[in-house]
Amino acid sequence: MLNTSEEIANFGELVNLLLKRNIKKRIAVVWPEEAHTQEAVNLAVEKGFIDPIFVCSQAVADKYTNNKLFTCLVATDPTDAAKKAVALVRSGEAETIMKGFVSTDVLLRAILDKEVGILPRGTVMTHITVAEIPSYKKLLVFTDPAVIPFPTDEQREAQIKYVVDICHKFQIKTPKVSLIHCSEKVDERHFPYTAHYLTLKEKCKNGELGDCIIDGPLDLKTSCSLEALQYKQIESPINGEADALIMPNIEAGNAFYKTITLFCQAETAAVLQGPLAPVILTSRGDSITTKLNSLALATLISDKNGL
Repeated sequence: MLNTSEEIANFGELVNLLLKRNIKKRIAVVWPEEAHTQEAVNLAVEKGFIDPIFVCSQAVADKYTNNKLFTCLVATDPTDAAKKAVALVRSGEAETIMKGFVSTDVLLRAILDKEVGILPRGTVMTHITVAEIPSYKKLLVFTDPAVIPFPTDEQREAQIKYVVDICHKFQIKTPKVSLIHCSEKVDERHFPYTAHYLTLKEKCKNGELGDCIIDGPLDLKTSCSLEALQYKQIESPINGEADALIMPNIEAGNAFYKTITLFCQAETAAVLQGPLAPVILTSRGDSITTKLNSLALATLISDKNGL
């Protein structure tokens, strides 16, 4: 039995938390024309933490006609489906969007539309992943493997605020956030962003980034291994047990994501943060488990929105 005051350590505990707290959200699924998306949504419905709205073809709508747990809104094509899903969020009828068999650029075009989109002006949009790695004792949050190529100082600060908020919702009272670099030294000449790491740490000390601990630059091993930290004779409040990693750029984030899923059999969940509702932006090739985990993550972190 899950103690709802304890940190969530894996995706199974996440689902149990949703059920224990009776958290259920309305999910607009954009063009769910393939089996993996439908199966993941069906599993989430069976577990009881989502109310799905399929924005789909007439053929898929016909398939679910007699299923009272599903709402279907017929669209003519993926572009139309993306626009209608975004409109559901704007009106407050949906609290999360899930990408189905639709290309990312089509969905993002609807989200970013200046007239009827759901990204508030001046808001940073970034991609955040939560990973359950068999060899690590806790869930690990990291950003950004998919959206921002080279985060500006302002974008990196926004990323920290997003991951801290996610960690808090995973019941981690004071998450440890590591600012990743290839070493533990500031190198303003070759890696200008490392100088800003010092500013971020100062802002953390002043309470500007929420209840968290921030340190860096640190490499990945010293962030997640006390043994590596001690071997290098480094003192850090992260103490080799990071809850979150802020990657320096998309290349590092993407390589890390691919490495842990390919070689470490990590389970993941991923969302876009910044829009009025979390956007589940899994790949069309992602597993059913990844999509189910992402549905659970989005359900936990979404708030009721609408314009």
